[in-house]
Amino acid sequence: MRHRYRKKADRYIIAVQLNLETEGFTYHKWGAQQQCKKDDWLVNNAGEAYTIDAETFAKTYRMTTPGVYTKNTPVWAEKAAHDGSVFTKEGESHYRIGDYILSNDEDGSDNYCMSAETFESMYELDC
Repeated sequence: MRHRYRKKADRYIIAVQLNLETEGFTYHKWGAQQQCKKDDWLVNNAGEAYTIDAETFAKTYRMTTPGVYTKNTPVWAEKAAHDGSVFTKEGESHYRIGDYILSNDEDGSDNYCMSAETFESMYELDC
């Protein structure tokens, strides 16, 4: 069962938009190939680097100081009952039983996954 969560107030990311004339690039993360596109965001989230789709970033983050952003929208998440994968805007991401499957949208779209340890350190129930 999915529940609504908010990112903890003290959790932020460092981000820069790739607003360059580029075809983007591919990289390997979360057990599969990921694709970054022009105008996507390259982020550092507590030491973990990855990209976020430009449209998703615009909908879910706000700048607190130049280069520093906080997530200002809730996520819907549930613990995985089995190993599997989800397709994200960047590629495929694999998860293990007990990890969390998250969605930026209440309808379950715009999803991704993360380890239970990471999720529980970053998010809290949104009552």
